[in-house]
Amino acid sequence: MSLDELKENKIAVVANLDGDSRFISRVTSIGLTPGCRLRVVKNDKNRPVLVYSRDTMISLNRKECLGIKVKEVEG
Repeated sequence: MSLDELKENKIAVVANLDGDSRFISRVTSIGLTPGCRLRVVKNDKNRPVLVYSRDTMISLNRKECLGIKVKEVEG
């Protein structure tokens, strides 16, 4: 599933990044790499998705979330 499909307070692991080299470079530079755990803090429709990962709060727009494939895990 893509990151924008994950509900608030759910934990997931980044499974794959889909996109051009510029997108992958940007996402990996903020710490979202395959295998990285994250928690969705806020996921309101038509708003950026707010995630917490690696002791950092990250805001991602909806288009970016489509390129971040995640696998939900238990707390």
